[in-house]
Amino acid sequence: MDQLDKFNRRYNLLSKISASFFYSLAVAVALNFFWTPGHMYSSGITGFAQLINTLSERFLPFTLTTSVMYFALNVPLFLLGWFKIGHKFTYFTIITVVLGTIMMHVVNPVNMHVDPLVCAIFGGMINGLGTGFALKNGISTGGLDIIGIVIRKKTGASYGKVNIMINLIIIAAAGFAFGWNRALYSALTIFINGRVIDAVYTQHQKLQVTIVTEHAQTIIDGIQDKMHRGITIYHDVEGAYSHDEKTVLVTVIDRYDMYDILQIIKMSDPYAFMSVSEVEHVYGRFREQEIV
Repeated sequence: MDQLDKFNRRYNLLSKISASFFYSLAVAVALNFFWTPGHMYSSGITGFAQLINTLSERFLPFTLTTSVMYFALNVPLFLLGWFKIGHKFTYFTIITVVLGTIMMHVVNPVNMHVDPLVCAIFGGMINGLGTGFALKNGISTGGLDIIGIVIRKKTGASYGKVNIMINLIIIAAAGFAFGWNRALYSALTIFINGRVIDAVYTQHQKLQVTIVTEHAQTIIDGIQDKMHRGITIYHDVEGAYSHDEKTVLVTVIDRYDMYDILQIIKMSDPYAFMSVSEVEHVYGRFREQEIV
């Protein structure tokens, strides 16, 4: 058992480090291959770093690079992650931000003439994929990711929607400072980035599962042992076709739990009927998967 625990810890560590590296490469490619050539701004801290970089080029005798500002702006947010989310989470956030800073500097911008629409779409997709993959592996990419997770833990709001709302500030700043054409493409890439994050990072998505079964206790035991979810039970329900006595179970799960609950039901009662519907909001006590 100790060997299995060691293997799981090493596997989780390798997964997190791989996710950190994947994100750092994704943000560097999005920034230097698409956003910079397309003259548009990213979401979150990366976008603020780009704005500061542009302002320093125009109005200061020295240039504050995007990579340096990306790291500097993240430093105070490490404290927020440390106290509000978790210590291990913050350790990997620091690793991810450092790797991102290095990759932004190492991966050289590409001088190419590409339609700004193409830059907005591919930049948003690549960065959203990297961010969502990092969050799915339990690490943050820094900046507004930390703020978004804290807000989601308090309100249950979609991370991508929080990301989009906060980044309206960047769109407005880009519009007033550099023209609304640039703001339009910045808005598009931020929107695509948020939608791709939501598609990849699904922990916040809730599902209501209704199960009609003749083996209720076996399914209840499996769900509570595996996922620790609350279950509402309707006894003495009759099927209209067979008129057999059945039990209805209703529970709310994370989308992550879908595979597990399917396996539990298949093993407990292959003839059970199950329906699944998306849940917009959950009020009351619902056990979120912890981020540490």
